[in-house]
Amino acid sequence: MSLRIYGNRLLKTLPGQATRPTLARVREAVFNIWQGTIEGCRWLDLCAGSGSMGAEALCRGASYVVGIEKSSRACSIIQQNWQQVAQGGQTFEVLRGDVVQRLKTLSGEKFDRIYFDPPYASDLYDSVIEAIAQYQLLDEDGELAVEHSPDRSLNDGILSVKICRQKVYGNTALTFYMPSGYIY
Repeated sequence: MSLRIYGNRLLKTLPGQATRPTLARVREAVFNIWQGTIEGCRWLDLCAGSGSMGAEALCRGASYVVGIEKSSRACSIIQQNWQQVAQGGQTFEVLRGDVVQRLKTLSGEKFDRIYFDPPYASDLYDSVIEAIAQYQLLDEDGELAVEHSPDRSLNDGILSVKICRQKVYGNTALTFYMPSGYIY
């Protein structure tokens, strides 16, 4: 299977719903919201699936992209997709494993943009957002976007991050967080 991203590039995906690639209109909305902030940024793609969000970030000029994904088959696809779109001067890394455990290994790194898209029914939301805050992975001017079902409300009382905006696109909702004290 495949999917198209920015610049009419074709990416590989796993068959079935195992990785649920982010819908084209949601990807477009995220990159429109973050327009002008991707070039040169450090991007973290959590529950990366096919790696479409990280690939979009690379296509739009991100300097460094890290993806975390549990499935080894998906990690192989992500690696292939990112190799296909990365240009000179761009680096990327695909980490396989439990997202909360892998976040701990990134402690001390800062990311300008973090995209988190777990399976909607998962119980990962609070623990991952808390880990991002605990390990201070979000740059002081950075932003975290969390994809979820519109029926799910996300916690706004997590350590050093605060909800700054929410958008709904049909069956998909996006909640954006930024570090506390840096509200628009």
